[in-house]
Amino acid sequence: MTARNDSSVANDYGNGKRSVAQEPVTSVLPDGDVPYEPAGRGFDQDEEVLAALGYKSEFRREFGLFTTFCVSFAVLGLLPSFASTMYYGLGYAGTAGMTWGWLIAMIGIQCVAMSMAELCSSMPTSGGLYYASAVLAPKEWGPFASWITGWSNWLAQITAAPSVNYGTASMILAAASMYDPSYIPTNWQTFLLTVFIMLLHGCMSSLPTRWLAQVNSYGSNFNMLALVVVIILIPAGTDREARGLPRFTPSSEVWGSVYKGMEFPAGLRILASFISVIWTMSGYDSPFHLSEECTNANVASPRAIVLTSAVGGLFGWFLQLVVAYTVVDIGGALDSDLGQPFAAYLMQCLPRKSAMTVLALTIIAGFAMGQGNMIAASRVTFAYARDGCFPLSRYWARVNRRTQTPVNAVWFNAVIGCLLLLLILGGDVVVGALFSVGAIAAFVAFATPVFIRVVFTRDDFRPGPWNLGRFSVPVGVVACAFTALMVPVLCLPASVGRDLTPSGMNWTCLVYGGPMLLVSIWWVVSAHKWFKGPKVNVAHMMLDRQADVVEGREAAPEVDDDDKAQGGKKAAEAKREGKGL
Repeated sequence: MTARNDSSVANDYGNGKRSVAQEPVTSVLPDGDVPYEPAGRGFDQDEEVLAALGYKSEFRREFGLFTTFCVSFAVLGLLPSFASTMYYGLGYAGTAGMTWGWLIAMIGIQCVAMSMAELCSSMPTSGGLYYASAVLAPKEWGPFASWITGWSNWLAQITAAPSVNYGTASMILAAASMYDPSYIPTNWQTFLLTVFIMLLHGCMSSLPTRWLAQVNSYGSNFNMLALVVVIILIPAGTDREARGLPRFTPSSEVWGSVYKGMEFPAGLRILASFISVIWTMSGYDSPFHLSEECTNANVASPRAIVLTSAVGGLFGWFLQLVVAYTVVDIGGALDSDLGQPFAAYLMQCLPRKSAMTVLALTIIAGFAMGQGNMIAASRVTFAYARDGCFPLSRYWARVNRRTQTPVNAVWFNAVIGCLLLLLILGGDVVVGALFSVGAIAAFVAFATPVFIRVVFTRDDFRPGPWNLGRFSVPVGVVACAFTALMVPVLCLPASVGRDLTPSGMNWTCLVYGGPMLLVSIWWVVSAHKWFKGPKVNVAHMMLDRQADVVEGREAAPEVDDDDKAQGGKKAAEAKREGKGL
C-alpha cells in the first residue's frame, strides 16, 4: 500500500464532490480531513456522509425512502398494535381517551418525531439516538449520556418483538376460543406459541438485506391494506341494531364518557390511556437505525420518520373512532374469557364470520409487525456491540459474510426476548409491563438527545439537509415536556390504597427501573473507565497513525463562505474543543 499525497486526495473530491468537512452532517472529523480509502476507488455520497460520522459502510444500501417507510410502518403496525394495547387505551379511560385523547397525545408524539428526524438528518447512522447523545453532550457528559440513551433504547427494542408477538399469540388463541367456546387458553400455551413465533422471526430476520426489504414491503402493504379494510368493514358490517342498540353510539357519549378503569381523576385516567398511543406510535425511529442501509440517508431517513408518524397518527385516529362508536360493553370486552379484549370487542359488534375475518387480518399484520421489530432491534444491538457496550460484543457485532446482515445480533435479541416472555406466566398484569416498558424506554431514549440539543447545543448543532429551521428549539421543548409528563404517569397502578395488591401493581418501575439502575451502577463502578461513547472505525488522515497514511491537513478543498454559514467551520472547531466524540 502506498501513501497518497495531498493533491491526489484532493483530486478524489474534485468534479463537484464535497469533502467530508463540507458534507451537510455533524461530522466528527476535523475540518479539512478526509476519510482514507485504501483501495483508491473513492466514496459515493452516502459512504462519505457515513465516513464523516466516523464509520465505514458495512451494509448494502438497498433501502430507499419507500422501503424504509415500509419497514417503519410495519414496525408501527397500527392494527395489531391497537389490538394488543386495547386493554389500556379503552380500559383506562374508555372512548374519550380514544378520541380527543389520541389527538392530544399525537401533538407531543409528532414533536418528538420531528425532533428525531432532524437529528437523523444530521447524524444518519444505525447508532441513532445513542450516537447523537454522545456527539451533542458536553465533553465530560457525552459518554454517560450516550450510555443511558443507548441502554434505554435497547430495552425498548428488545421488548418490542416479544410484546407484539405476545399480542399476536393471544389473538390466535382467542380465535381458537371463538371457534370452540369451551376452549380457554392457558398462560403456558400463550407462552409456548409466542416463543415459536419469536423463533420464526429470528430465522426470517437472518435473511439478506434485499430479501428483508422485499418481505417488509409486502408486510407493510398488507398492514396498510388490512387497516383500511378493517376501518371500512367494522362500521359497514356492525350488527348492533340486531342487538337492540343504535347502529353507532351517540357522539355525546363517545366523546364525553370517561370510563373509570383506574382509581384516579378523569384527567389522569386520560393521560394513563396514552400508553396505547405511545406504544403504538413508538416504531417511527426505525428509519434512524436503518440509515446505514438506505440510499440518500440524510434526506430519505428523516422523511421516513415524519411520514411514518404522520400517516400512522392519522390512520390510527380513524381506527380509534371506529371502535369508539361501535363498542357495546367496555367491561365485557376487558373481562372476556377469550383473554383478548380486541377479539371480545369484535364478537360484540360483528357477526361471527366478519369478526373472524377482522381478527385474521389483524393476526397476519401482527406477524409482519413482529418481524419488522426484530429487524430494527438487531440493527440497534449491532451498533451498540460495534462500540463494545455488551459483554462479548465482538460476537454480536459480526456481520454474516453470506447474508451481509448482523445474524448474531438477531439471535442474541431473540434469546433475551424469549426469557422476557416468562412474564406471561405471571398473568396479564405482569406481562403488561412489557408494553409500559416499551413506551417509557423508547420515549426516554427519544427525548434525551433532543433535550441535550435544546439545552446544551443550540448554537453548535449542525443541522442536516432536513431540518426544522427556527422551529427546531420550540418543537424540541414540547417533545421533552411531553416525555417528562408521561414517564411518571405510565408508572401509575390501576388501583390504590387497600385495593392495591402485588398482582395488581404496575410492574413497569421494576422491569424498566431495575435494569436501568443496574447499568447506572455498572457505569459508576466500571464502565466510566472504558466506555468513551461510540467508537469511530473509519481510517482518516488525522486519526490513523500508520506510516503509510499521510496527515493531510490541506487535503480537502477550502470551505467557502456558504459552507461557513452552514456551520462547517464552527462545528469542526467545537469537535476539537471537546464537543464531539
